[in-house]
Amino acid sequence: MREDKNSKTSQNEKGQLQKKPWFWPAVYAGGALMLAGMLFGYNSLVSKEEAPLPDLAQVDPGPVVETNAKTETMKYPFKEAELSKVQVSQEFYEVEANEESRENALMVFNQTFTTSSGISLSMNGEEFEVVAALSGKVLEVKLDAFTGNKIVLEHADGKQTHYSSVKDIVVKEGDEVTQGQALGKATDNEWNQAAGVHMHFEVLENGKYVNPKKFLGF
Repeated sequence: MREDKNSKTSQNEKGQLQKKPWFWPAVYAGGALMLAGMLFGYNSLVSKEEAPLPDLAQVDPGPVVETNAKTETMKYPFKEAELSKVQVSQEFYEVEANEESRENALMVFNQTFTTSSGISLSMNGEEFEVVAALSGKVLEVKLDAFTGNKIVLEHADGKQTHYSSVKDIVVKEGDEVTQGQALGKATDNEWNQAAGVHMHFEVLENGKYVNPKKFLGF
């Protein structure tokens, strides 16, 4: 009897719940949430399994950095086979150098002394081919018969090299040149007549003139 009474009570309570206005909407909402969760989990699993592998042929590798140009070792601004014939006719002016070296680094014109910011190279008074000491870009070609035509190259490592007293120039501003490429020929000029046929070679590092002998084994 007690069990029947309890059963009837439970059924009555259930019936009363079902009559509540919020009961069936809550049931439907709960079912919908369960169904949505099952579908989301299934789609995630399928997406992971079916995701295509990237096409390596179409992957952008990014900009190509020319590391070789940055690791080049400076070479002579003339053909290396002619090294035995080359003389340094004028030195780079350094305050710390001895008196003889400082005197040899002074250029004179109309009794006016100017310190040399590079080295003057000659070859027994003969013309010789001037070549790029490093790969780079032609920043400027300055034509000046009085002081000597000048070629300025800029390089990937930040240096600049200058080649003055040059004729028969075969490059122009904006050209890309490779190490050892011909630029022109050494010649004389009115401003430094005492040097005769020569080529004045300068190196700039961090925007300052440095002794080219720092990089070249003369």
